[in-house]
Amino acid sequence: MPYPFQSVALVGNARDPRVADCMVSLAEHLDRHGVRLLAAPDVGIEFPATPVERCSSGEFAARADLIIAIGGDGTLLYAASLVASRPVPLLGVNRGRLGFLTDVSAATMLEDVDSVLGGRYVEDRRSLAAARLERADGTAASALALNDVVVNKRETGHLLDFETSIDGRFVNSHGGDGIVIATATGSTAYALSCGGPIVEPDLDVWVLAPISPHTLSDRPIVVRAGSRISIQLTERASSAAQVTCDGTAIGDLRPGDRLTVEGSASAVTLLHPPGYDYYRLLRSKLHWGRGGFDDGPRD
Repeated sequence: MPYPFQSVALVGNARDPRVADCMVSLAEHLDRHGVRLLAAPDVGIEFPATPVERCSSGEFAARADLIIAIGGDGTLLYAASLVASRPVPLLGVNRGRLGFLTDVSAATMLEDVDSVLGGRYVEDRRSLAAARLERADGTAASALALNDVVVNKRETGHLLDFETSIDGRFVNSHGGDGIVIATATGSTAYALSCGGPIVEPDLDVWVLAPISPHTLSDRPIVVRAGSRISIQLTERASSAAQVTCDGTAIGDLRPGDRLTVEGSASAVTLLHPPGYDYYRLLRSKLHWGRGGFDDGPRD
């Protein structure tokens, strides 16, 4: 019986030798299974024993049945940006730090990939947020985010003053370094370091977490996913902020501009090995359950 994934694209920063070693090993393993392999021309390693077809990463969504992202969560976020408009699933192999999204370990990589190739996996559909930056001069920029949309101040040492509204209703005037609008998926990323809650990824909510707020009462809030969130800077000549989606800048936000974040019809699908458990992942990455009362099994 043929595998459900006949064509696999490999994505990763091969300048990291740990990533490069995994990519070569994985390519050889997949080739033995008769899987057609794709990699971008700028992946600067050779696959001496494996026929790997080089093509633009922009073609992966049309030509691959599965993308395997090898590295940290940033690598998987990049891979997600390639397939946001196509039903191509993603599998993440962790060669980074925490790895909330790249949850396959290097030690079990080949075994877990075999499970996925054999159709034994957990399918995990994640929603996206759509950001649109409308400038006072009539130009605009837009992007999708799996993790978060972030507004950050540009001038070090200057407080950023801005206002938020949700679904046309004024919420608050803020002073601080900016704000994170995180999906449930992104609740364990930047928003977490801003004091935001951890949200189960299948919950249909977003987190709005102020960054270093000047007022202690300016706390993170949880809102319905897909709410229309609007952010504008307070009129001040020195005010300037940068807007990023999953760490990629889409432009500057200045007085007179408006940033709108709302739900997207697009989504991405993550694949996990059999037995995937989100709470086990949290325990592993955040070192929960170490010591203290013996109230259950440890990982």
